[in-house]
Amino acid sequence: MTPEQQQYLQQYLDQLPADQQPPATQIVAEHFCADEYNANECARLINIGQKTATCSLKSAYEIENEPLPSVGRLTLVLNWSQQPVCIIRTSKVTISPFNQVGPEFAAAEGEGDGSYEWWRDAHVKFFSQYAEEIGIKFTEDSELVLEHFDKVYP
Repeated sequence: MTPEQQQYLQQYLDQLPADQQPPATQIVAEHFCADEYNANECARLINIGQKTATCSLKSAYEIENEPLPSVGRLTLVLNWSQQPVCIIRTSKVTISPFNQVGPEFAAAEGEGDGSYEWWRDAHVKFFSQYAEEIGIKFTEDSELVLEHFDKVYP
């Protein structure tokens, strides 16, 4: 983390009682999405409370040898320039095949026009391209990690 990111995070942590301090392994700093426009837009939507969920390819965690997100994890949400925007806490994590993700989850993602059709089209395009970049094939049966979160700071 940069000094600016660490300071922002510390401002939040200083408000928590000692028994509610998360372990360092439960804290990440990252931007959402793979391009500047969408990273900044997702940070904005999270900050205003419109975006309360996100999803990712389960196989990417396996390929990158990273643990799946877990309930209680804190994420320092960054914009594309790596500046802190807000902090979220993961409240629920489930695994689902892409073709079984429903309209409720799409609405919780809060992007585009809010419709399931928009969500589906955007995610087929994104996951197909991303899967190719990491050397796998995306299908309707590909498992997604569905993550719900709450904004906790500011």
